[in-house]
Amino acid sequence: MGLENHSALKANAMDSATTPASLSYAAAGVDNLASDAGLAALLPWVRKTHSFRPGTALDIGYFANVVDVGNGVGIAISTDTTGTKVLVAQMVGQYETVGIDCVAINVNDIVSVGAEPVAFVDCISVERVSGEVLDQIGKGLHAGAELAHVPIVGGEIAQVAEIVKGHRPGLGFDLAGTCIGTVPTDRIIAGDAIGDGDVLIGLRSSGIHCNGLTLARRALFDEAGHTPDTVLPELGRSLGAELLEPTRIYVDEVMALLRHGVRVKALAHITGNGGLLNATRTRTAAGYVVERLPEPPPIFGAIQQAGNVVDEEMFRVYNMGVGFTVVVDPGDVDRTLKITRSYGAEAYVLGYAVPDARRRVNLEPVGLVGEAGRFRRAA
Repeated sequence: MGLENHSALKANAMDSATTPASLSYAAAGVDNLASDAGLAALLPWVRKTHSFRPGTALDIGYFANVVDVGNGVGIAISTDTTGTKVLVAQMVGQYETVGIDCVAINVNDIVSVGAEPVAFVDCISVERVSGEVLDQIGKGLHAGAELAHVPIVGGEIAQVAEIVKGHRPGLGFDLAGTCIGTVPTDRIIAGDAIGDGDVLIGLRSSGIHCNGLTLARRALFDEAGHTPDTVLPELGRSLGAELLEPTRIYVDEVMALLRHGVRVKALAHITGNGGLLNATRTRTAAGYVVERLPEPPPIFGAIQQAGNVVDEEMFRVYNMGVGFTVVVDPGDVDRTLKITRSYGAEAYVLGYAVPDARRRVNLEPVGLVGEAGRFRRAA
């Protein structure tokens, strides 16, 4: 895939009288503004618990938080769910890949603070126990754990038919995981020292990952009338297979950078609720000028066309081809590209950091500027 070719994102030139309404994540049923408000209500109570064991919770406010267990050792903790991707798995009747996703979304957060994943647990809430479904989920969890080099040391199966419903009667389930990792407390990476001109490098995503599946299903299946078996020419396979492509795991690449002494300033797992704005979740108040972007995987163009989704919403909800970012000293760019590519990652120099109290991200190739969780057209 090349850079700066954004044929998948086409301006809608139809007459306004015939243009269908633009679909948004909120209209599809996921209101990030309400989520942010809910988080603001919850966090004060959570943070008050830190006084129960003073000096333990470092509360770095990053992708994974770190607990200081003494002797210079930090334990990074992340927990997350695969979300409504499990509904696509039910529609297709294929459950292995969501196990990989469950591991990926957590280990990618763990390495974002410079920690090495060391243990994983899962929680599977089911409408009804199905040995066949659990066998497939287990295979996926095993495959993801192997890629992340992390043992699954425990878990839980909860039978909660009154709570969990799904696409297929009796087969509803929710899949969540928790990962812990270790990091020396003096080596936590949280964007403490990002300098003007430090280089932003993007690692390519494998596709939609685990974000925006509600919007994708609404656009592709409800609005466009496709089914999971529909094969779009630009995809070369069924929509179901494309949407179930597992999240890429970035553990090997990131651990190799740290092992080889690359001057890593910040790491970011690019997920939903902001897309590339996730790269600004750093202690240093910095923004980024993005001069180049990889061509988005064709699934994003298919979603945008099916739902008439505007560019601003696409870049807010989806990774758009960049699943992870690394900020490095300019002198380490070549080493970073060489190391990450040696693990099969497609890596690109996207742009550079700038001091910015407003933490804006200027996406020059598509004419967008992001700030405070949203993108708008550049002036």
